[in-house]
Amino acid sequence: MNGQSRCKVKKYRPDLPTTSVIICFHNEAWSTLLRTVHSVINRTPPRYLKEIILVDDASTRDDLKQRLDDYVMNLAKIRIIRLSKREGLIRARLQGASKARGDVLTFLDAHCECTIGWVEPLLARIKKDRRCVVMPVIDEISETNFHYNAVPEPFQRGVFKWRLEFTWRPIPQYEMERRSDETDGIKTPVMAGGLFSIDKKYFEEIGTYDQGMDIWGGENIEISFRIWMCEGSIEMLPCSRVGHVFRPRFPYSFPNRKGRDGDVVSRNLMRVADVWMDDYSKHFYNIRFDLKRKEHDDVTERLALRKQLGCKTFKWYLDNIYPELEIPDDNYIATGEIKNPDTSLCLDTLGKQDGAPLGLYLCHGQGGNQYFTFNSRGELRSEDNCVDYNGHDLYLRECDNLGLNQKWVYKKNLLMNNRFKMCMEVRTTKYVMMGHCSGAKNQEWTFNKVEDMKR
Repeated sequence: MNGQSRCKVKKYRPDLPTTSVIICFHNEAWSTLLRTVHSVINRTPPRYLKEIILVDDASTRDDLKQRLDDYVMNLAKIRIIRLSKREGLIRARLQGASKARGDVLTFLDAHCECTIGWVEPLLARIKKDRRCVVMPVIDEISETNFHYNAVPEPFQRGVFKWRLEFTWRPIPQYEMERRSDETDGIKTPVMAGGLFSIDKKYFEEIGTYDQGMDIWGGENIEISFRIWMCEGSIEMLPCSRVGHVFRPRFPYSFPNRKGRDGDVVSRNLMRVADVWMDDYSKHFYNIRFDLKRKEHDDVTERLALRKQLGCKTFKWYLDNIYPELEIPDDNYIATGEIKNPDTSLCLDTLGKQDGAPLGLYLCHGQGGNQYFTFNSRGELRSEDNCVDYNGHDLYLRECDNLGLNQKWVYKKNLLMNNRFKMCMEVRTTKYVMMGHCSGAKNQEWTFNKVEDMKR
């Protein structure tokens, strides 16, 4: 019997806590918003559903005003909170949470579909441990035809990249072995943030969201670090399934705050790094070099909260919660920009990652797309991706830890692929090429910083 079959026969105690489901929206399409609402009503046992709180973040669409008010009057347990000005996801959720009356807060995006039996696993896990924050397996709803597509097993779990970007990665073997049953929760270093449940009192005890963050972006990483480092835990529950429309781009503009630039996401991520990452924040700023010169927020209040909660160090988090993350200082023998002195061109991701050709751009000394690391295994990395040469194409691809196409030798200023004995060279101004190793000037490359090339 596989995991999903076991979920169908799993029983839950009847005395589960109640939940307030909080759905924030701004100019959401009528059909997707109501699909979310009706799936909650139809697929949540009434004894567990305390209320649905719709938080309207200053929508301007006519159908989301009086028409929506009239519509929900015929539905039980729904309240609408309307914000007078655009606040963004973080503050809108806080408004909903402050008015909630349920034992548990469940946050959903406004373009979801809950499945039968979605809420019981979440509430049961919180009933067992109120400091456990839980999220469903997030299935995909097609953005073109809105078909529900269930994610197949094996699942993936949420993690972060050093630029503090959320991504999904396969569940490591040690976590699979820890679980005694396929229906057990999967410990997750970082949650996606759009869909999760948390005990209301616990949410307040650990400081809710960072109210210094603006609009949207990075709040999921911040609260994930805080939960794990401050004695809580995060689990994804295989028996809870909720579909979500993954949009290819963010469809709304961010309102500018007085005295602020428009890059709210970067400012939010800087707060995460400055409060929670200790000395490891340097790895974030090496990649986001442009942020070193940006004015930093006053995070005194959040640092005081961290001290008050008695939170562990970021090293503890890396060692115990996400040990497979490679630390840039560990086993790295060269870092920084990789420059061809003859042309002043540097290797550059051109803002693209997995599956993109390796580019060239004039060296700018600002890290970011031009920040690479070279380790003792011969991997030439840009964050989680490795430079890969298959004999024909030179691309950035997910590191496979096997060497082969991704194993490089750096000697006498040449970057040679160990498998094909070919060297990187400059022949155009846009992409790096490969050629027979000759030692010509267009094949010479220098790193910013070289530690010990003998290792």
